[in-house]
Amino acid sequence: MSPFVGVQPLSLMFLLGMGMASERINCPSRCSCQYLEVNCTGQQFQEFPADIPLDTRQLILAANNVSYLPAVELSFLADLVYLDCSKNLLGDDLDFTFIGMAKLVYLDLSFNNLTQVTFSTFSHLLSLVVLKISDNPNLVAIKKDAFANNTWLRHLDVSRTGLTFLDTSTVRDLPNLRFLGLSDNLWHCNCSFLDFITWMTESNIHFPDADNITCYTPEGLQALSMPAVEAQLHVSCLTQLYKRDYVFLCLVGFCIFLAGTMTAWLAGICAVIYEVHASKGEEEEEEEED
Repeated sequence: MSPFVGVQPLSLMFLLGMGMASERINCPSRCSCQYLEVNCTGQQFQEFPADIPLDTRQLILAANNVSYLPAVELSFLADLVYLDCSKNLLGDDLDFTFIGMAKLVYLDLSFNNLTQVTFSTFSHLLSLVVLKISDNPNLVAIKKDAFANNTWLRHLDVSRTGLTFLDTSTVRDLPNLRFLGLSDNLWHCNCSFLDFITWMTESNIHFPDADNITCYTPEGLQALSMPAVEAQLHVSCLTQLYKRDYVFLCLVGFCIFLAGTMTAWLAGICAVIYEVHASKGEEEEEEEED
């Protein structure tokens, strides 16, 4: 039986109106809300919007002017699985911002001003599957252990950033990674980057826009694709000696020379001592015969 049986039409309209009013009150100003979804796209927000329902599962803040994400407010959204903060002004780093968001699966931080990613940036996002941090031109560093806790990560996009280097273990140790965007970065293709290039050519991961994954420096390798660069680096890195190599060889040579000199000196001392003892023995024998 319907719960509204016996309720007068005017009373029913009043109850429905109260429900709609309650829903509007729970929806942040200038945002549109559906069931478990809050959409605040393009509303010129300069701060994280207040009054977001705590049971929100999907939050879209794209195309605003938000420069800071409050960790406390985000921690209240413990059921959030989808967060889109693309095209904002988020800068510096986001360490410890996403504490308490262990259910988050999708995170889009593209088109912002991020500068670095450390272990503390995404380490609390244990369920993260999709991470987009592309189009952050000031992003110059992703630490070696940045995604150590994100073992479910399947889609990672770091295209069009200021990255010049990425440690192989940062992405190689992600067991579920299938999609990796690397195009249009400032890759510095030297011997230190050879291991990463070799991993790229041998892995089964999909690299979208692969033709634009090219070297930016040095000048002799500029605009060359990774497979083309790999062969050249293998030859040059195996035959070329850098200043540190010459220093190392000089130290080894000096140690060998010093060891040889010390050995010869000790051998000479032993020989002299032996001669002295031998001559004394002969003198004592002659004295006894006399």
